[in-house]
Amino acid sequence: MQRFETAKDAALALRPDVPVYCFRPDVLVADARQFMQAFPGETAYAVKTNGEPLVLETLAKAGVKTFDVASPGEFEVVRAVAPDAEMLYMHPIKAQSDIRLALERYGIRVMALDHEDEIAKILRIVRALDLDPGSITIFVRLQTKGHAAYELSKKFGAAPAHAVELLQRCHKIGFKVGLCFHVGSQIEDPETYERALASADWVRNRADVPLAGLDVGGGFPAEYGHDPRRKKRDMPGLDEIMTRLRADMEEWGFSDMPLVAEPGRVVVARAFSLIVRVLLRKGRRLYINDGIWASLSDSWTGKITLPARFIPDPARTSRNGNPESISAFRVCGATCDSVDILSRPFWLPETVDTGDWIEIGHIGAYSLSLRTRFNGFYPDTFVEVATPFDAGERAEGFASLETMAD
Repeated sequence: MQRFETAKDAALALRPDVPVYCFRPDVLVADARQFMQAFPGETAYAVKTNGEPLVLETLAKAGVKTFDVASPGEFEVVRAVAPDAEMLYMHPIKAQSDIRLALERYGIRVMALDHEDEIAKILRIVRALDLDPGSITIFVRLQTKGHAAYELSKKFGAAPAHAVELLQRCHKIGFKVGLCFHVGSQIEDPETYERALASADWVRNRADVPLAGLDVGGGFPAEYGHDPRRKKRDMPGLDEIMTRLRADMEEWGFSDMPLVAEPGRVVVARAFSLIVRVLLRKGRRLYINDGIWASLSDSWTGKITLPARFIPDPARTSRNGNPESISAFRVCGATCDSVDILSRPFWLPETVDTGDWIEIGHIGAYSLSLRTRFNGFYPDTFVEVATPFDAGERAEGFASLETMAD
């Protein structure tokens, strides 16, 4: 992998016509270790957030020993780069063949569920393999409500009374049991965890079975950009969240049991930026070589603001407009699908033109894992960059802000 001091150096040296991911391993290591030091339990990195082998290998070398996995593909990639790592199979609904693969080939002994039929599937495989149920821990996923950019309880989670029944049933079979929840992705209110812990305490008291652990899931917010034209949202930082979470776990009596967290965004978001090229400027529209079917599918929702740095092509000697003036541009993706238009504009210097590049920062979470091969476009070029995005030249623009008239 080629190495550059900054993404701008990479753009000017390579003059790429394809999107380029700029990987910052030192940033990834620092953010992972910051989380592990702050959380009073086991850190299980959520592989779904960014499952690239170079990410998982870097995390393993940084001291991450546990990974939250959801599929055979994730089992395989983790085992390939971290043979001794523990894997937690926390997808609540699983194919029976995948359960057997997890137990038999990969030696996974921790799973999650939110329905009695899932217990039957797991028990059927456990008996077929002649395994001791007491060697397996089943976490019952509890439905929660909270304030987050992405709500994750619409699809998974048992209601509190149902969770009580599931815990008791699993315990009666002989499984070790625990409770888990996921308050949503990119939380906006640190009290979200307190409400989830209160619900978990209610379930624990009524189930009256010994708990092997509590998994507080993810939701820990990553740093993104901010539009200076609007009032900055008061997003909780990691230190504030961890201080509150420790106090809440102490208050609700969970601090003395084994604890697990499944961070994703907060660990990997800042470790990548993306260089895209302007294929064409058409009035107030920019056609770029990425889009909603590739790296920008997550930011397409407009629920996060990504910082963007303008990298002008030095080969263009004449430009129109004021370079100090920031304007909104509608952004169209690379595919021939007319839906491939971002729902929010990019704000960039009004001099941006065909052939220029844009570095989009803090894009390590979900940008790579959600890309597709639609239309034959698949960004897969990587370089290593030494300078953190925040430490480079100031970001002149922003991606995914308020709506813009066409």
